[in-house]
Amino acid sequence: MHNQAPTKHPDLLVGIDGSDDAGVFRLSDDVALVQTVDYLTPVVDEAHDWGRIAAANALSDVYAMGGGPLTALQIVGWPRDTLSLSLLSDVIDGGMATLAEAGVTLVGGHSLDDPEPKYGLAVTGTVHPDRIVTNAGASPGQALLLTKPIGIGVITTAIKEGLASPTVRDEAVEVMSQLNAAAAAAMLEVGVSAATDVTGFGLLGHLGEIVAASGVGARIDADAVPVLTGARSLAEGGAVAGGTKRNLAHVERFTDFGDLDETTRVLLADAQTSGGLLIAVESAKADQLVEALRVAKTASAALIGHTTARAGSIEVR
Repeated sequence: MHNQAPTKHPDLLVGIDGSDDAGVFRLSDDVALVQTVDYLTPVVDEAHDWGRIAAANALSDVYAMGGGPLTALQIVGWPRDTLSLSLLSDVIDGGMATLAEAGVTLVGGHSLDDPEPKYGLAVTGTVHPDRIVTNAGASPGQALLLTKPIGIGVITTAIKEGLASPTVRDEAVEVMSQLNAAAAAAMLEVGVSAATDVTGFGLLGHLGEIVAASGVGARIDADAVPVLTGARSLAEGGAVAGGTKRNLAHVERFTDFGDLDETTRVLLADAQTSGGLLIAVESAKADQLVEALRVAKTASAALIGHTTARAGSIEVR
């Protein structure tokens, strides 16, 4: 008997085709599984903080789909001959702190000897099949909101180069460690059209995924996009990751920057770790969502632009 392709199934509601944040598989009329996996090399020097951030980053994809995470499996790569296991214990303690905050149960995991340290989680959650939020639901004329400031990639690059002040570092760590749970709850309370979390492809890269999947365009007000303290000056000083440069080259294919300065272009393409949710919502509900995000105490509640009818194109002014 010829089996169907493993990427297709009648109950697969969100698969690998649309560059979405997590897979969604229907179990019944009322329950679907949300599944994702994400792991990181160190983004900060402190082991405990890296664990917190890596766990928040992995959980984020479930929140971005409108789901609630339930369980996690730990993924560890560790150079046991060069780094102490007590340091690994600190990383894991950080991850456990984030899982406890999220109410997620650790059910197992896997570790291997690896020349480069890596840590993260495979996460399983649930969502009602009728309440899934994908990156494909936006329509023209909707408001675009962002729940965390950008510039994380610039700052983590500066940390590696010894250029970031303790204040700048601490703010970035707090933003990266913040769960997107409250943002997702606000999003579900108000009712939105599309969402994604802003991670490695940067703000414009992930907006590009919404634009492509939804068949819309977008116009962004660069001045309205929140940026972490210190990120602009560090970017001007050259603290720009290779991934960010690749992101910028990619988004230039479908983005009209006008006469926007180079630093702002870099920040809008900056590769984020554990960034915020980018949400498309009916304009009539935009103020309500901003207020719900403020009540939820998300790092930002910024109205940064709107969708347009110019399918596949982004304009930044």
